[in-house]
Order: sequence, then structure tokens, then C-alpha cells
Amino acid sequence: MSAARPKPAWLIFAVTSGACAAFNGVFAKLTTTELTTSWSHSLASTFGLSPDSKLFEFILRGLFFALNLLFNAVMWGLFTRALTLATSTVRVSVINTSANFLVTAVLGMMIFSEKMPGLWWLGAACLVTGSVIIGRREEGNKAAVEATTGIEPLLEGERGSGDGQQQSFRDENHDRNQDNMELDSVKDARESSEDEDEDGVLK
Repeated sequence: MSAARPKPAWLIFAVTSGACAAFNGVFAKLTTTELTTSWSHSLASTFGLSPDSKLFEFILRGLFFALNLLFNAVMWGLFTRALTLATSTVRVSVINTSANFLVTAVLGMMIFSEKMPGLWWLGAACLVTGSVIIGRREEGNKAAVEATTGIEPLLEGERGSGDGQQQSFRDENHDRNQDNMELDSVKDARESSEDEDEDGVLK
């Protein structure tokens, strides 16, 4: 049995960054929504405080705002890392957006009791399907290049660059040899001319 192929690192970073973007949106919404007010009243009663305490509500909203900034920074860090590792920025963007949509839908239903219509799920399914098609198409193109040339595209580019450098070195050596041959011919002609002049003087 063949061992399972490990997932590429960029894919993990892209999915995680999309999930962080979804949590970022949730915490941003909790910073201003009325749901936070009801949560603060319940928590204040649990800790033996007055349910109408505005200070506790402000602290809770400030916590959500801080989490919003934190997940936003983490999301951009992971997304940038995924772009650095991946060979295609399109694939990273599509995977990031797909993960963001799906996690946002789940969190919206769990936290805010939102109902997603069938058209929304159809659009999400089309988005995921498109990301799979793009990924397979690029992998197929890469496999075709490797089957034709026997090397990966990046290595082929490096080899082409090396061949170009070798060709330039050959051209330089060829030009240098031609210059040396011309100098030798000029010297020979000059020496023969001097010998003829000496013979003429002696006569």
C-alpha cells in the first residue's frame, strides 16, 4: 500500500488564514452587536455583579475588539506565508476565500443563529469546486512539463540560464582568439616588412 501524500505547507497556511479571517469577522461583529450586551448581563450576574453594569460590558467589548485585531494580524501573517510557499497566488487566494466562507457560515449559525439559504450554499459549493479545478489543472500542467523535459520548470529555467552563461563564455573566448590571431598576423607582416627593408639597404 502506498503511503498517504503529506499536505503541502502552503495549503495548511491558506486554510488556517481563512479560518482566522472568519474569526476576525465574528469578533468584529461581537464588538458592536446587541448580543454582547445580553452576554455581559449574564456574565455579570454569574460573577455577582449588577446586570446593568456598563463597565463589564465595555470590558467585554474591548476584549472582543482586541481579539479582532489579533486574529486580523495572524490572518495576514499566515496568508503572506502561504503566498511565499505556494507556486500560484491564485490557488492561495481561492483556498483562503473558500475556508473563510465555510467557517463564517458555521460560526454564524452557531453564535448568531443565522440561517443560510440554499442559494448561499450553492455559491459556496461552486467556489470550492472551482478551487479544486484550478488546483488540478495547474498540477496537470506541471506534470506535463516534467514528462516532456524530464525536469521541473524552475530547474529548467535555471538550466537555460546556465546554458546561456556558458554560451556567452564561449563567445568571449572565440572573440579573444580571433583578436590574438589578428595581432599575430600584424606582427608577422611587420617583421617581414622590416626584413625586406634591411635586405634593400644591404644591397
